[in-house]
Amino acid sequence: MVTTEAPAARTRHIRAHATPAPTGNGHKHPAANSGSRARTSKSVSNGEDNQSGDMKRKKYEKEMKKLQGELVRLQLWAKHTGAKVVVIFEGRDAAGKGGVIKALTERTSPRAFRIAALPAPSDREKSQMYIQRYMAHLPAAGEIVLFDRSWYNRAGVESVMGFCSDRELKRFLELCPMMESAIIGSGIKLIKYWFEVSQEQQTRRFKDRINDPRKVWKLSPMDLESHRRWYDYSRARDRMFLATDSNESPWYVVRSDCKRRARLNCISHLLGQIPYEDVPHERIELPKRQKAKGYTEPTYPWRVIAEKF
Repeated sequence: MVTTEAPAARTRHIRAHATPAPTGNGHKHPAANSGSRARTSKSVSNGEDNQSGDMKRKKYEKEMKKLQGELVRLQLWAKHTGAKVVVIFEGRDAAGKGGVIKALTERTSPRAFRIAALPAPSDREKSQMYIQRYMAHLPAAGEIVLFDRSWYNRAGVESVMGFCSDRELKRFLELCPMMESAIIGSGIKLIKYWFEVSQEQQTRRFKDRINDPRKVWKLSPMDLESHRRWYDYSRARDRMFLATDSNESPWYVVRSDCKRRARLNCISHLLGQIPYEDVPHERIELPKRQKAKGYTEPTYPWRVIAEKF
């Protein structure tokens, strides 16, 4: 597990190397099967057993193209069958969650793959039952909702930064498994990922954000505190896993020192958790364009933008 406090056998690691893309109707490959979870007693944050070296872009793009094709198949299957899926993305700051979500949604419909990234709660939401604002984002038939952070904020940033009391945290950790059991019992497939990055890689990525004007928007005071309070977040993670990692609703750990490998591994694993199949559809043919029937382009003074490139 994560520390000596947690049982070693409970952590489910996604392998650090890229796994083959699903192919054919029998889309599940051995590394993606829930029955072949890679379990280890080594720390998830020390970088052991992780290929931190980068992956060649050409190989990465080849594998990603295959996986994104499978994601489209999954989307069509979900729409056809009315399946409902929730995928939770949690983890260290700068661990690469956003990159995986971007890859998941890059070639799919935003009406099928829907991102739920909630801002800080309003005063009204603070007065509600804690889980209430998240419930409104659960999927309807044919939807796959990707939670970019989730109700687990209470176990992470809220507990570390003092935004909730010890009593509220304890109450959340007690009730969360029951709540998730109810979600699963309603017919929603719930999949939870924790992204773990080494201290060295996190530091490197934060420095990159500070020095790159394209990425500076990703930095917040909370991000900087997460770098300083590494071990406070480690303890919060350990408490959360002990209370909410179960056979019914397991946590899957993605080692993400190499972002490209992490994206491929996570998407490949996700596809292996859902029993999707090809759905029947008519062959698509491009219709012929209609005849002009006398139409001519007008002499209108179009405001055409400058072609600088």
